[in-house]
Amino acid sequence: MSQFIRSRMAHESVKKLCLSTLAADASVTKGKLRFNLLNGYIAQKLLFSGGLERKPVSLFWFRLFWPLVWQKKRLMPLVQPRGIYCFYSRALIEALAGMIASRSCLEIGAGDGTLTRFLKNQGVRLTATDNHGWNNAVEYPEWVIKLDAREALSTYAPEAVICSWPPSQNDFERYVFNTPSVQLYIVIGSCHPFAFGNWKDYKQQSTFNFEEDKKLGAQVLPPELGAAVYVFRRKPLTNVELLISH
Repeated sequence: MSQFIRSRMAHESVKKLCLSTLAADASVTKGKLRFNLLNGYIAQKLLFSGGLERKPVSLFWFRLFWPLVWQKKRLMPLVQPRGIYCFYSRALIEALAGMIASRSCLEIGAGDGTLTRFLKNQGVRLTATDNHGWNNAVEYPEWVIKLDAREALSTYAPEAVICSWPPSQNDFERYVFNTPSVQLYIVIGSCHPFAFGNWKDYKQQSTFNFEEDKKLGAQVLPPELGAAVYVFRRKPLTNVELLISH
């Protein structure tokens, strides 16, 4: 029951964010929300390889054709019910792969596994996990392993962890900070703290330095979403801690 309540709270937080992006679209007054033919065609070609399967987005083509879409504010409210909270540019995927490098990596809350799929294609050693709590919205591939974050961290002892849009006020990110093997934690979310993540745990933990990487955030699409990327890096041990550990 508690997990269900947290999931519903997360859903409502993201729904609130998506609807706020739609509020300025005065053309939506009644009826079913949808793209017209031209806007839908451009969005489909830029963002999807087929159906609702996302692809790594070319920033060149996106910047060229996205300004032609005048129904931009409809995109996220249309795709969010299917568990899609953002789109990943090719530049972002390449940058993340470079940061993770040769580290063993775990994705928690992987959803349909899109981010893992992209990073694996860049050669990242990555395992996707999720508690499969969104069966009504997300189609989980068989290779997205059904584990909650605590179990996954204990099982795989990763050196790097990545999570895209962790639920607001979740109770699992704290286990990332308490897992000794983790050296790097990358969070993709929003510039609006209410919409994702457990900011209380972010601020209370003391073993990682963290900062917003604005360059990476600008590579999460669409720009109207106001996405942000936060990078946590484990602090080096002090001399006293090194002596104790030996």
